[in-house]
Amino acid sequence: MLRAMSGITRLVLIYGGPSAEHEVSCVSALHVSRAVDRSQFEVHVLGVSRELRWVDATEVANALPSDAASLPSPDGLDGLVQLPVPLLEAIGDGGTPPVVFPLIHGTMGEDGRLQGLLESSGVPYVGAGVLASALCMEKHVAKAVLRDGGLPQGDFRVVRVGDLSETTVEGIGLELGYPCFVKPSGQGSSVGVAKVDTADALLKALRSALEYGDVALVEGYIDGREIELAVLGNAQPRCTAPGEIVPSQDFYDYADKYSLGEAELLIPAPVPPDLADAARALALDAYRALEVEGFARVDLFLVRSGALLVNEVNTIPGFTPISMYPKLWEHEGLAYAELITELVELAHERFARHQAFRRSVE
Repeated sequence: MLRAMSGITRLVLIYGGPSAEHEVSCVSALHVSRAVDRSQFEVHVLGVSRELRWVDATEVANALPSDAASLPSPDGLDGLVQLPVPLLEAIGDGGTPPVVFPLIHGTMGEDGRLQGLLESSGVPYVGAGVLASALCMEKHVAKAVLRDGGLPQGDFRVVRVGDLSETTVEGIGLELGYPCFVKPSGQGSSVGVAKVDTADALLKALRSALEYGDVALVEGYIDGREIELAVLGNAQPRCTAPGEIVPSQDFYDYADKYSLGEAELLIPAPVPPDLADAARALALDAYRALEVEGFARVDLFLVRSGALLVNEVNTIPGFTPISMYPKLWEHEGLAYAELITELVELAHERFARHQAFRRSVE
């Protein structure tokens, strides 16, 4: 645990956004706002509608009943007149900017765009920086970086919007075999993911995936278990024991994550100690290879041979009641409120370090 914070810190939660994970963000933001240690933090809540209107949702969040399941979508709230940067300056205390906790999953919040706005505005924020956010969001680029770093992962093919054809699909089927998985490269929470068994289904799934962005991934089927680890830290990150997802369906899709509530989360995962240590080491290697700071959830596959493969790195994992990231840290003895405090402290540390870098070149 890092040093205890002193005084009251103004913490701004930003949620909503234009991605297909909008509703998940509303749930995450509610639970973070309720878990925050109010003796250390003055919490402000900003929403971003699907049309990119900025909304001050602080009063709405404070007025919600105790049994509310999520914050209301910013789409239905009144918009702000001022832009977010002047608003953040107004929230700050005597020239000291607040700390921002981005909780927008997917597009805008997790892909480096919001991080770039905050960097250029001189505002400290929780989580990965611009580069790491962009890398991890675009899975095909992250996979290339991991491959160049020698980290093990499953076989995959990249399909760009201008390359989709029956010939392309036929070639992928011959190379990867069936079944295989199709996913949009720039989405999370299993949005747009499909398991396919034929060339016709592959073509249809690719067309659907390319409705979310310009690039889709096709991944070969991996007969293995889904292992997840939570990583926390900047220059010296640490990692939890692995947890395991046991899907209630054929694979762990969006409905299984957020609607059905029937997937089983095993914490810790039932694996031998040496395998748990190897999973930790691989998760930390992936975290560092992708230049992540702050926090991330690292998803691995454990194949039947005992080998571990990197699946993906999620730089803004869910903070819902069923989310693996906070649950893994709770198992390690780091309570939800303490986790948020440490994330803010890490944001302060990185902000101060980067300010020192800037001063050194002036």
